Amino acid sequence: MSKNITVSLKKNENIYDMNERSVKAVLLDLISLLKGFVLVANVFPVLTGFWLALYFTDASISQYWDVLLFTMIGSTFVIAGALALNNWYEVDLDREMERTKKRPTVTGGFSLNAVLTMGIVFTLVGFAFLFQTTIEVIIYAFIGWFTYVILYTMWSKRKYTLNTMIGAISGAVTPLIGWTAIAPGFHIVPITVALIVFIWQMPHTFSIAMRRYDDYKRARVAMLPVIYGFEVTKRQIVVYILCLLPLPFFLWSLGTVFIAIATLLNIGWIVIAIRGLFTKNDVKWAKTIFIYSVNYLMILFVVMMIVT
Repeated sequence: MSKNITVSLKKNENIYDMNERSVKAVLLDLISLLKGFVLVANVFPVLTGFWLALYFTDASISQYWDVLLFTMIGSTFVIAGALALNNWYEVDLDREMERTKKRPTVTGGFSLNAVLTMGIVFTLVGFAFLFQTTIEVIIYAFIGWFTYVILYTMWSKRKYTLNTMIGAISGAVTPLIGWTAIAPGFHIVPITVALIVFIWQMPHTFSIAMRRYDDYKRARVAMLPVIYGFEVTKRQIVVYILCLLPLPFFLWSLGTVFIAIATLLNIGWIVIAIRGLFTKNDVKWAKTIFIYSVNYLMILFVVMMIVT
């Protein structure tokens, strides 16, 4: 009798463990599908834009808790929907690339129909939340979604090296979404922040393309290093980073501490970029550029929020 109870308990434990692993697997697949880091990296500028708008309009966050929730939840779902649709459309490319061949669209973790449905549903849910904010928020969110899904994913990525610039538009609108939730209209601060995000994406993405050159070449994706080589790409990285140098001075209203930190970050990145023109290990240098770029943007946004 006791043996039967023991066997039964062990069976139940196995079922529980298997279910737990299954849930974990689904969650991991979902994070992979929605490109967890990319999702967070796109949502954070929305929060930064919102925070800056509160500061420059002398508003209190307690007045706008509902707007904050609608904006953040809505933009998160819209971005997640765009990322899911990107994975759905690019499954053939992902099969060819080492860094993407474990995505659930390739492994079968999610069926393509399920991913397509998720992408559409997430997008619609996101816009339903954003409709509770302002018309400017909806317009900027739609520009970002349309640019990423249609113009970047479906039209330009496989054909033109300008795909990076086109895709950068979708990232650049994120601080504008946050700002216009509070302060509809044009202002030098969100426009400058949007320009920083836009320009930042060029060296960031080019460094990824250099590191994953073989992947992109195998998948026949028209990334700049694949079509024009590393030397051209390195020169463009330097040019774009140089373009970032004057932008913090348009944000003088954030104070000298911000301008000083932003300028130091820019100078550090320029030094690393110029060294790349003379390096023999391009891939190692590209990795350094990539790591610096990730920290650069995060530090910049955190400092923006701290000084305000």
